[in-house]
Amino acid sequence: MDNIEFINYCENKLSEKFKKADETAYFNQVKVVKAFSEYRVALRHFNGTTGYGYDDEGRDVLGKLYARVFGAESGIVSPHIVSGTHALTVALFGLLRPDDTLLCISGLPYDTIRGVIFGKDNGSLKDFGINFEYCDLVDGKFDYEEIRNKFNKKVKVVYIQRSRGYELRDAFSCAEIGEACEFVRSLGFTGCIFVDNCYGEFVEKFEPTETGADLAVGSLIKNAGGGLAPTGGYICGKQVYIDMIEKRLTAPSIGLEVGSYAGGYQYFYQGLFMAPHTVAQAVKSSLLIGQAMSELGYVNYPSVDKIPYDITRAIKFNSAEKMIDFIREVQYASPVDGYVCCEPWDMPGYEEPIIMAAGTFVSGASIELSADGPVKPPYIAYFQGGLTYEHGKYALERILNKIR
Repeated sequence: MDNIEFINYCENKLSEKFKKADETAYFNQVKVVKAFSEYRVALRHFNGTTGYGYDDEGRDVLGKLYARVFGAESGIVSPHIVSGTHALTVALFGLLRPDDTLLCISGLPYDTIRGVIFGKDNGSLKDFGINFEYCDLVDGKFDYEEIRNKFNKKVKVVYIQRSRGYELRDAFSCAEIGEACEFVRSLGFTGCIFVDNCYGEFVEKFEPTETGADLAVGSLIKNAGGGLAPTGGYICGKQVYIDMIEKRLTAPSIGLEVGSYAGGYQYFYQGLFMAPHTVAQAVKSSLLIGQAMSELGYVNYPSVDKIPYDITRAIKFNSAEKMIDFIREVQYASPVDGYVCCEPWDMPGYEEPIIMAAGTFVSGASIELSADGPVKPPYIAYFQGGLTYEHGKYALERILNKIR
């Protein structure tokens, strides 16, 4: 069959999964709209402010909206948070003190956060006398026996990375995160359970803060910003921890009392409104790419027999050339910089050369159609995003023309 017939065949096999993705989007859309109504969002909340930003209603209500949607007590949403890594960094420095221990129970964290945790002489947590331990996963799942063995009274924050990063494993579901939270509490832990929620927002009907986690942290140029937020990050969770973190975001003496943004907040509000639908588009694009690549014999994470728990997909290739061809076709299918030929480069925060396709309206936004990966064996491309399913489908057609 030709490529169009092949794509139609894959779509037909995915009809039930597409239906489930749409059901989740509707559930989350209702949740978001009800939150907007509860907080009486009006045009004045979109206005920018300058200077200190006292009484910035747009900033304050945006934080309340996110908290409500995430089932949390309080929230920080700020355009001054530059990335997911920055949001995680602000939160960790707000929570931890010298001689405390940070215990990651989901394996070694993603590349860019490693320098934050145990970098040398760069202002890392380690430089401030904060200890770090981690528990390896077993077949991509929590190793409860190792968690029990690594746990001690100095552990003040238990860290869970929901998405895979540059690893070959499935993302964790909120149910799995909830089970891990319950186990950690059974060990007598009374501190903060902290989830890096990047790439996972709105993929399910619940967020980690609704299934046992104390904090969920992420970027607005991924799922939560709906493809419209131009920058920013969020931190949602229990009030006691938000109180600690807000003093690190600004200064210990002022917290969230200040913080202006002259550009205005319309796209942050509108992005949150769009997020459930946009995430469903990305999930369906991921499913289609996954089904097609699986049919062609490529190993996929997650497997195509299940709904993903985040918007990313790992596809294993047998050569650097095939991986690079795949990623370049994503770039060529992009609406922005679609003429650019991607090349591997030494990207800041990564140990290996990275090739990245991201022809996006918001620079680097991985809720938009994108793909990347370190160019090293076993040659894995990490595909994510898609503001529209149709865009993902077009990218697949290009990919098939190149690699099939």
